[in-house]
Amino acid sequence: MFTAAMFVAAASAVGAIGWSGEVLLLPVACLFPALWAFAPTRLVAGLGSMAYFMAASRGLPVGVSIFYASDIWVGLGLWGAASLLFVAVHTILWSPKSGWHRPLGYLVAWALMSVPPFGIVGWASPITAAGVLCPGWGWAGLVATAAGLSAMTTRAWPLAGVAMGVAFSVSALTWSNPVPLDGWVGIDTAFNYQVAGEHADYAQHMTTIALVRRAVENGASTVVLPESALGIWTPTTERLWTRNLTDLDVVVAGGAVVINESGYDNVMIELTGEGARVLYRERMPVPVSMWRPWASGGASAQFFDNPTGRFAGASVAPLICYEQLIVWPILQSMLYGPDVIVATGNGWWTGDTNIVPIQRASARAWAALFGLPLVIAFNT
Repeated sequence: MFTAAMFVAAASAVGAIGWSGEVLLLPVACLFPALWAFAPTRLVAGLGSMAYFMAASRGLPVGVSIFYASDIWVGLGLWGAASLLFVAVHTILWSPKSGWHRPLGYLVAWALMSVPPFGIVGWASPITAAGVLCPGWGWAGLVATAAGLSAMTTRAWPLAGVAMGVAFSVSALTWSNPVPLDGWVGIDTAFNYQVAGEHADYAQHMTTIALVRRAVENGASTVVLPESALGIWTPTTERLWTRNLTDLDVVVAGGAVVINESGYDNVMIELTGEGARVLYRERMPVPVSMWRPWASGGASAQFFDNPTGRFAGASVAPLICYEQLIVWPILQSMLYGPDVIVATGNGWWTGDTNIVPIQRASARAWAALFGLPLVIAFNT
């Protein structure tokens, strides 16, 4: 019983530290495969998986209660429900046998939790640490990290741990956060929507336009605005923005909602003084709060559509909010060789949790892995 409690407590600590919102602590999550593999029983492996996942996503109950303006019990319920797929996959694929069974089982679990349908809630994947362990290595770094994570499930785990520790130490000493392209600026805002479903009003539009003007005065030629910055996209909204951008030499990308027959698309809009167009439709909106396939009126999920888009003459890998927490959107985008990663979000509902810092850390890690410029814009 004591051994089991120690495994579960260690898994919880690994999840909490690795997913604290500090990019350089992401490699701590690489200890999870060893704790999972060497759990004394399948039950302990499942409990350890739940402890890791729930510690990593500990901001969810508070965030949900703010989003729905409900008591904490709703958030606690969704928190537990969100962990079920992660726990089920890792519990079923755990093996008491050593040899090839454990590394293969972990690779299968990692793969399942990286792509739909399981990957829809595939948060807290240790593979995200590849950007810290192997910055600039690209796909080779991803493969090396995957191999290291698998080795952590074998008797060679001390050697794998030392190798990862050395890589982490070197990275920590030389680390610098990815930066935007010259002339590109991400603008953070602090609009409080109070309740879910509210959108930008006229005053907010004019305030945001003023922020764009100020950025241009400071030398920006390309401006990225947060998710939902442009509210519900209508011909009237487009006229307001294009009219106010006519005298500026700038290209703007901003988040908006485009209504469709079954609900809406969460999108990025490219704007200039001459007009506007949709440059990206979100592949994976937040499940339950946005994406509700069982009911009408929710956000559409594009899944594997439009992995990159053309913006300001560059190929961009767009990541809107939730997409920064899961694996397949960024890896799919990287297959197309983008020039820059654009990460936006609207975290008004996250309160004092570490959800937004985790999103920022994930985006920085992926940009570092592939050696790409990164532009981040959040509303908090």
